[in-house]
Amino acid sequence: MDVILGRRRVRTVRAECTDRMLIYNERHLRSELAEYIDHYNGHRPHQSRSQRPPDHDERTVVPLEGRIERRKILDGLINEYHRAA
Repeated sequence: MDVILGRRRVRTVRAECTDRMLIYNERHLRSELAEYIDHYNGHRPHQSRSQRPPDHDERTVVPLEGRIERRKILDGLINEYHRAA
């Protein structure tokens, strides 16, 4: 699991994730944080990176036509949208 460090990132995790859900125990917290970190690094737009996530591959071309599918993250707290395969 990647680690998110720094006060700003901790504030982001709290605002977008943990402040909006009931955490049952440490195992549940670790599971939810792992899912959020995957979203944060692989899909969440970052203003400082021209709306691209940290793990964005510059060579990837996204098709502009076709059906769009939604994927629920954190039981629907966050939604990601992708082109259907």
